[in-house]
Amino acid sequence: MNQEISLSIQTAWLIPLYGFVGTLVALPWAAGLFRRQAHRPAAYLNILLTLLAFIHGSLILKEVFESGSVDLVFPWLTVAELKLDISFSLSLTNLVALELITGLSLFSQIYSLGYMDKEWALARFFALLGFFEGAMSGVVLSNSLFQSYFLLEMLTLSTYLLVGFWYAQPLVITAARDAFLTKRVGDVLLLMGVVALCTFSGGMGFNDLYTWAAQDSLSPLAATLLGLGLIAGPTGKCAQFPMHLWLDEAMEGPNPASILRNSVVVTCGAIVLLKVMPILQHAPIALTVLLVIGSISSIGGSLVALAQVDIKRTLSYSTTAHLGLVFITIALQIPVLTLLLLFSHAVSKALLSMSIGGVIAATNCQDITELGGLGSRMPATTTSFLIGAAGLVGFLPLGGFLAMAQSIDLLSARSIPFVAIFLMTNSLTALGLVRVFRHVFLGDALIKSRRAAEVNWQMALPMVGLCVVVLLTPVFLVRLESLDGLLAFPLWAAVLVVGSGLIGLLLGILIPLSKAWSRSLNPVLRWFQDLLAYDFYTERFYRLTIVNVVAGFSRLAYWFDRNVVDGLLHGVARLSMQSAEGLKLSVGGQSQSYVLTVLVAIVFFLTAVSWLLT
Repeated sequence: MNQEISLSIQTAWLIPLYGFVGTLVALPWAAGLFRRQAHRPAAYLNILLTLLAFIHGSLILKEVFESGSVDLVFPWLTVAELKLDISFSLSLTNLVALELITGLSLFSQIYSLGYMDKEWALARFFALLGFFEGAMSGVVLSNSLFQSYFLLEMLTLSTYLLVGFWYAQPLVITAARDAFLTKRVGDVLLLMGVVALCTFSGGMGFNDLYTWAAQDSLSPLAATLLGLGLIAGPTGKCAQFPMHLWLDEAMEGPNPASILRNSVVVTCGAIVLLKVMPILQHAPIALTVLLVIGSISSIGGSLVALAQVDIKRTLSYSTTAHLGLVFITIALQIPVLTLLLLFSHAVSKALLSMSIGGVIAATNCQDITELGGLGSRMPATTTSFLIGAAGLVGFLPLGGFLAMAQSIDLLSARSIPFVAIFLMTNSLTALGLVRVFRHVFLGDALIKSRRAAEVNWQMALPMVGLCVVVLLTPVFLVRLESLDGLLAFPLWAAVLVVGSGLIGLLLGILIPLSKAWSRSLNPVLRWFQDLLAYDFYTERFYRLTIVNVVAGFSRLAYWFDRNVVDGLLHGVARLSMQSAEGLKLSVGGQSQSYVLTVLVAIVFFLTAVSWLLT
């Protein structure tokens, strides 16, 4: 074995630290210790560290691809019977996910230099991006459930900080708070599952948990509750129903962070869920819940995306829809489909996010009904949108097509209804993307798009690079999987995938669009549009039920505390004060009398106790 490669594997634990070191080196600029105008060195240092992480991961990937997986374990804490390790699994899947994270993070950071070139807090933004990258890298390499939970909590914190980056805007603060609290619900339930699993198994390493799950069995109730707790965390991270609203609100943050959030952050949550699935073999109810969540999210997210006028929200709901398909494949125990869908989605969605970021940067507008005619003014951005959309909806022969065709083939032998869900989601996604493309890039230029020009080279360079990656995704997938295994799907599966995409394409072309009347004059159609535009009124439902119930209990607890608890304590205090006021009038000030009284009382007390004992 080559010594250099062996050293790179031994130091694999450094890869998550590259991002955290980037956070530390950016802090002096972020804290204002240097001139505000000199914030770019912090950005350059973070880009350099991300590049080193990508190169380091590439060396390890090459070594693992040739010689097999490696586990790194570092003892951390031993208390009584509890033993916690810092462990990393250098498997092919984890390393490909790592390269996906560091590669897209590198593209996003270069893109950020052009998108936020006039931002006075650029150093703080890059510090948060480094924290983001370090947490994601640690999640995919982690070989311990406790360690994964800890890093997922760091992702929740970094999401809050990045969404609330422009903290002077009230809407941004509300979005950051809601995103944080929504994800915290899943995190708390996941923590319950982690603590319960530690109690049951006595270990936290995934390999130990797999061994325990194969040998031990829990009662049906315990297995179900454990399963629901373990799937709650990834459900929140992947923006799945009913914890999907945070991704929509998180679009208020800077677009470069949305690139990572829509592509690799949700991928991290799905990979954690994939790692815990062998533990849930004895929880069929939890697997059924997972199927229901994935089905509702895929169809519901696709429908809601069709009624959005904010260009970033159309992508956020399509992310929810696509991750719903991923949840279905995980619940059906088809990991190869999970990975294919995740990787093809990540690169395509990142490219789409970059293209719409270019539109926003050029027009300062996110409302698709106020845009138009950008196709001739922004050719690079338009091409990026088309390639990203083609890779997402299964356009032959891109990566999305390979993933969808394999999905249709394998699902047809297990459950026909889920084949219909996959095809319907693909059609609706194609319809939504065509709708956005017609609004933004075709037609006559409106006021906000008449003076638009192509993005600067710092934004165009990563877009062009990512276009190449999306076009070469089938080559990468074939390289990781055997050629026969990846392309061994029947012709009818390919026809169904292409046909579903063409149906969405034709509907998107034929449906009339009116920028002046984005809401129909037909009352029935307008009601349906509003139903989708407001996400089936999910937020209003939560406010009328969960929020009001919690607020009611809070008011009840406040009343009980003020009137019962405080009233009782204040009553005792007043009684004590009144007793003291009365006693002070009978005090003579003679110490001998006090001592005699105490002694007599003690004698009487001891006499009474001895009499009772006899």
